[in-house]
Amino acid sequence: EVDPSLQALESRQEEILKRLYELKSAVDGLSKMIQTPDADLDVTNIIQTDDCSPLTTNGADLDLMLGKDYGALKDIVINANPSLPPLSLLVLHSLLCERYKILSAVHTHSSVKSVPENLLKCFGEQTKQQPRHKYQLGFTLIWKDVPKPQMKFSIQTMCPIEGEGNIARFLFSLFGQKYNAVTSTLIDSWVDTAIFQLKEGSSKERGAVLRSMNAALGKTAWLVGNELSVADVVVWCVLQQTGSANAAPANVQKWMKSCENLAPFSSVMKLLK
Repeated sequence: EVDPSLQALESRQEEILKRLYELKSAVDGLSKMIQTPDADLDVTNIIQTDDCSPLTTNGADLDLMLGKDYGALKDIVINANPSLPPLSLLVLHSLLCERYKILSAVHTHSSVKSVPENLLKCFGEQTKQQPRHKYQLGFTLIWKDVPKPQMKFSIQTMCPIEGEGNIARFLFSLFGQKYNAVTSTLIDSWVDTAIFQLKEGSSKERGAVLRSMNAALGKTAWLVGNELSVADVVVWCVLQQTGSANAAPANVQKWMKSCENLAPFSSVMKLLK
């Protein structure tokens, strides 16, 4: 006689194999429907219908975005190494000055022996300062011997933010623009690509990024959609820092000219000379 326990085991095995076969058939069916997103998913229409206000509109309400707990003046303090100036933060400072009344200051920390004159004057000639409460935002840049840029906002209550990309995201958020999930993800992806592949990657990686940029800029005026975003600011600045701008293909060169036609970018171009 066959052992009942063995019969039960065989029945369970047959049931499992049957379910595996059904699962395999289902997966095979799905694989015929799904195609690679890099080749076939065109998100251009999704991005172009994204409802975001251009940067040139009237200023967003800082109190609404950041709350009123920080007092009349909200303070941004950034530590950066003068040996590798965070150009994107300088561009964003200029953009913010077009939107808000900003009290700007540049200082040198004792850990740095000397700073080039152009970096000491990277915020331009400061006009006569008014009382602090007359300003909407304080923006202080300290040239310091740090491995990567560090930012503190309302330093009594918030932890520091590290890395040029992360600080750039925060600063751009002060414009109050809202994006859908697809657009936000693509913007973040370009910022990370700029920092980790264009800036820190190999020449092969940089070449691949430039080709991807060329393809993207063949569809839209800016890296993501039809409006300037933090992705454009960070990528443009990294191209300048790494000296990759001259090797850029046609669409990228055209896009770079569009960036440089904007005053905040042209002011940074002067710093590079």
